Amino acid sequence: MNFIFLRLRSLKIQIHMKKILGAVLILIATVGCKNDKQLHADIANIVVEMPVDRFDRLFANVTPEGLPALKSNYPYLFSKQYSDEFWVAKLSDTLQKELEREVDLAFKNTEQVEQDLELLYKHILYYFPQTPVPKVISIITEVRNKVVLTDDLLLIGLDNYLGEDHYFYEGVQTYKSKNFRKEQIDVDVAYAFAKAKVSQPQTATFLDQIVYEGKLLYLTEILLSQKPIHEVLSYTADEYSFAEENEVNMWEYFVSSKSLYSTDRKLRSRFIDPAPFSKFYLEFDNETPGRLGRYIGYKIVTSYMNKNDVALKAMLLQDAETIFNNAKYKP
Repeated sequence: MNFIFLRLRSLKIQIHMKKILGAVLILIATVGCKNDKQLHADIANIVVEMPVDRFDRLFANVTPEGLPALKSNYPYLFSKQYSDEFWVAKLSDTLQKELEREVDLAFKNTEQVEQDLELLYKHILYYFPQTPVPKVISIITEVRNKVVLTDDLLLIGLDNYLGEDHYFYEGVQTYKSKNFRKEQIDVDVAYAFAKAKVSQPQTATFLDQIVYEGKLLYLTEILLSQKPIHEVLSYTADEYSFAEENEVNMWEYFVSSKSLYSTDRKLRSRFIDPAPFSKFYLEFDNETPGRLGRYIGYKIVTSYMNKNDVALKAMLLQDAETIFNNAKYKP
């Protein structure tokens, strides 16, 4: 099995490829310009308001005497398994007060968050017009749940987005903490929305799983049209460049190792689940980004959509085998 990661590339080849890529991008931009502008105008004209209700600040400033009223206004944020004594004690808890202080410093206002969410929901309403716009509430989760999305409610744990180098995340593995940034809030919300729209595959082959992940990422990208693609994939720019440069090699590996139609559960942990790196069982695995199976699934779905006249909603319902057979995917 011949699978070699590209770490160093000839400068001559890079320059040549960049010229070709530049010409192709200009051609694509010229051909698609009119439709893109029309689409963007249609989206821009959708009216959405998504103010963030700062429950994190309300809880930080409430007194024990005012707690019953706060519980009455936000009953869904106070688990009934905890007594009033628990919540009163939490008001003065050292960790809670420190979290509240750091969140308040990082999010003096939520204007950018609101703008990002409003743009996201303009896209959502364009493609899914019947979608209700949820009430947005910011909370503190002690670095646990990042976002919780239902039809009527969007909870955002702001303490999960203080910046990848924040001292709260010391001891957290880098592959997780690298996305504890404000720029990932709308990505996490879009991905949560996508998961509600894409059904889990009925069969358990590796192909089924990566195409499912590809659908999620493709829809997330569509809903975040102005977001850099590496952010959509929750990669750094360097990690995305690595995936792009090694796409051919990765695909050859999956084909030659007969992984596509395998039901080996280890493939999921090796190439799909969050991890510091992907596991090809080669000497420089630790130089690879994690979840490269998702990246390949995204490329397969993208190829399918580019080469077939298929509506977005129809693609989301399509089975993996049909998508793969008609994608004509050739990295």
